[in-house]
Amino acid sequence: MLNHRFAKDLPFTEGEYKRRLAKTRAAMERAGVDILWVTDPSNMAWLTGYDGWSFYVHQGVLVLPDADPVWWGRNQDSNGAIRTVWMGDDRCIGYADNYVQSTERHPMQDLAQRLIGMGLDKLRIGVELDNYYFSAKAYMTLAAELPNAKLIDATALVNWQRGVKSEEELVFMRRAAKISEKIVDGLIERVEPGVPKNEVVAEVQRDAIMGADGHWGDYAAIVPLLPSGSDAAAPHLTWDGRPFVKGEATFFEIAGCYRRYHVPFCRTIFLGQPSEIFLRAEAALVEGLEAGLEVARAGNRACDIANALAAPLESAGIERGARCGYPIGISYPPDWGERTISLRAEDETVLEPGMTFHFMPGLWMSDWGLEITESIVIKEDGAAETFCNRPRKMFVKD
Repeated sequence: MLNHRFAKDLPFTEGEYKRRLAKTRAAMERAGVDILWVTDPSNMAWLTGYDGWSFYVHQGVLVLPDADPVWWGRNQDSNGAIRTVWMGDDRCIGYADNYVQSTERHPMQDLAQRLIGMGLDKLRIGVELDNYYFSAKAYMTLAAELPNAKLIDATALVNWQRGVKSEEELVFMRRAAKISEKIVDGLIERVEPGVPKNEVVAEVQRDAIMGADGHWGDYAAIVPLLPSGSDAAAPHLTWDGRPFVKGEATFFEIAGCYRRYHVPFCRTIFLGQPSEIFLRAEAALVEGLEAGLEVARAGNRACDIANALAAPLESAGIERGARCGYPIGISYPPDWGERTISLRAEDETVLEPGMTFHFMPGLWMSDWGLEITESIVIKEDGAAETFCNRPRKMFVKD
């Protein structure tokens, strides 16, 4: 039975959390994992509801086969766990502050003692080895402290369970999409020659947090990205205080976020008259994007989307080697992708209804860049639905 002490703050229903836990336990059994140690905050939140800016210290969730999960982390953060997870207060365990950033002891020593005390130290324990939040030192310490346990690589085990979104999750993503639309509308209105970039980004952040349609906005896992001119050859540059300049294109990579659910959305603004190179690239990119959307159907494969995109680009003489998309949903910094499927020629994962992707065919050439993207959901029948509804083009402001 779920703990309803703070039920008004739980983002999802009891049935939704039960569904997620059941999927994860089934995946654990298939992988030969007795208990799962989850450190990715996105997976922690998806399984338990935990939501706090505490992922800079060691923390995690123990998923057990026959009992409610256990949240474990810094003692002061256990108060946040009590207020955000669906489990009872006794399932929230904190470690002492003298473990934090200590050179004499490590938090994994505390976790190991907890597992020993629970009689779980001789089992097969799944750990997320290739994860932003689980360090090499954490793994080495846990292995040393649990000599009778077998640590199994369970990287992305939970991530794969998140792929198909429930109707409850899609409600959140549609709210996030409205925020994305609001941000892009504001960019088109505000970006002008002479306006400093940081001033525009300040309004982006305001629009993002104010939200849309009566729903507040959460912080995004990635800050706004907006390189201009030749800097747009580099996809991950942020902003500075320099003004926008006539004769340059700037792409804007942003995401609306609602209760940690993201809907990324990218558009390009050109100040002045674009060259023929830009116009040809825009036409090919939009043609490829629409071809990819058409084949983004249940039963087709991830590679089918990538191949459909590639054909018009190749016809236009544009070589693009990068993947063109990834799954999206719940996420925390530093990334809003789910790190499972990739929309690229080598990935033959079959698309299922309810899967959600950022279809992201950005062009980053030697001295310019162009981004026009869509976030999508795979439908039961027909082509994918786009979360946002804005013109699929490069916006030109003369």
